[in-house]
Amino acid sequence: MLLTSIIAALVAGCAMAWPASQVNQPRQSSTFTNPIVYEDLPDLDVFRVGDVYYYSTSTFAYSPGAPLYKSYDLVNWAPVTHSVPTLDFGDKYNLPSATNRAYVKGIWASSVRYRASTDTFYWVGCIEFSKTYIYTSSGSNAGANGGEADSWNWQQAAVIDTCYYDCGLFIDDDDQMYVVYGNTQISVAKLSSDGLSQVSTQQVLSSGSTTIEGSHMYKINGYYWIVPTQPATAEWMYRSTSIYGPYEQRVLVSSIPAPLANAGSPHQGGFVETQDGEWYYISFMDSYPAGRMPVMAPLSWDSNGWPYVVTNSSGGWAVEYDAPVVTSKTVPSLTGTDTFSFLGDEWEWNHNPDTSKWSIANGGGLVLQTATITDDLFTARNTLTHRIIGPVSEAVFEFDISAMSDGDRAGAAMFRDQSAYIGVHKSGSTATLVYVNGITLADRTWTTSSTGTVAATGPTVAQSTVYLKIRANVTPAFGLAPVRPATFSYSLDGQTWTQLGGDFLLVNTWTYFTGYRYAAFNFATKALGGAVTLKSFSMENV
Repeated sequence: MLLTSIIAALVAGCAMAWPASQVNQPRQSSTFTNPIVYEDLPDLDVFRVGDVYYYSTSTFAYSPGAPLYKSYDLVNWAPVTHSVPTLDFGDKYNLPSATNRAYVKGIWASSVRYRASTDTFYWVGCIEFSKTYIYTSSGSNAGANGGEADSWNWQQAAVIDTCYYDCGLFIDDDDQMYVVYGNTQISVAKLSSDGLSQVSTQQVLSSGSTTIEGSHMYKINGYYWIVPTQPATAEWMYRSTSIYGPYEQRVLVSSIPAPLANAGSPHQGGFVETQDGEWYYISFMDSYPAGRMPVMAPLSWDSNGWPYVVTNSSGGWAVEYDAPVVTSKTVPSLTGTDTFSFLGDEWEWNHNPDTSKWSIANGGGLVLQTATITDDLFTARNTLTHRIIGPVSEAVFEFDISAMSDGDRAGAAMFRDQSAYIGVHKSGSTATLVYVNGITLADRTWTTSSTGTVAATGPTVAQSTVYLKIRANVTPAFGLAPVRPATFSYSLDGQTWTQLGGDFLLVNTWTYFTGYRYAAFNFATKALGGAVTLKSFSMENV
């Protein structure tokens, strides 16, 4: 996770790009296309347990945090749990006020591993450069079930005063647990036998004047490997026969042309070994407005035992490679319709939710009671977000607005540091459809600089059900002025649609880190007590 960026390097990475690929992966195919998932899944950590692959990603202030995705083939992925059920890092993560918020803070690059000897998954991450938190989930029987977890029971297990910044968890052959971490000065911490406290830590290497971070550690062919990123265009690698060094260094990739146009060079990723002993490198590329999307390439090994990325004939990251795993097993699709019989792991709140203000309705549907009195979307609690699948998709929100109160505002948003929404404003007994844009956070301070303007007004709505649709083009445009549009439409019958307002151009800046998300919200401007029910949500590529 980079605090300062060398924009020239990023843009240079974008310049050396290749044509866009398809997004939907065939369920059983002899090849795959990059990106493997056309969604914002940054700061990844990937590993295998038996026949199951797991992928952890950062989530900042969104809650629950650190989702764990599952795959059988390294190509099709779906979320199955969150390693951090509640962000217990301080009151700001509960969004108590406009001056006490956690946007861009929280869960940055972190790490997950499974320890077979105790049947325990461990999540490790440093919060706000201060302390390291450890969450565990035990008793899943994953080791006995070929990697399949019977259940998840994540809980905060420990807090360590040392910040394991941008860390990688490693379990050695003798079951000893270590954490590699740091920025430029890379250290290795030895953990206690239960993995919950620090026994010792020492610096093992330095990159001098060049920034490196996001380290992961592996043991391959008798060597300990430390693999950090050199942000935001390269991946380095170090190896040693001793975990504490000395280490020798090589460059894995540097400014490699990306498989999508207008995206940054792939970097900051992890190695993973298939059941057949083949190794793959999964990294992300800066792909705003979508965010940072994962791409995968096979690794091969030179005569000196160093890995290298298999490229296309022009030396770039290929759009298409042979499938790494052939299997009949698959995971649920990332697209489709949700009728909310429960709240799935594809959903995350903008901060920790007020759990007394949302519920699942009898027969399905998500009830969102107003949880905050504010005129600021960024200060409204219980805004529910969903990653956007690209390159172009439509999301349809079906709302029951019959229980809205005077002054309430509810609807569907393109949610990021520069946001817009289509929704319903309730004034007295009158519900009016509106399009609001210009909702903005100030860069880097993340204070609200504008609560937005009603840019277009639709009809009043007398019926209970209203359908809201967002069409979002999140094709990479990194380094460009805003050019990808989102459009907002409404329907009173779910069939006939009317666009409200003009195109909303999506920003491509990186400092907020998270890409655009679809979001459902309901907040009060006068008094609490109103509610809406999100009866269904659908997302499909178009």
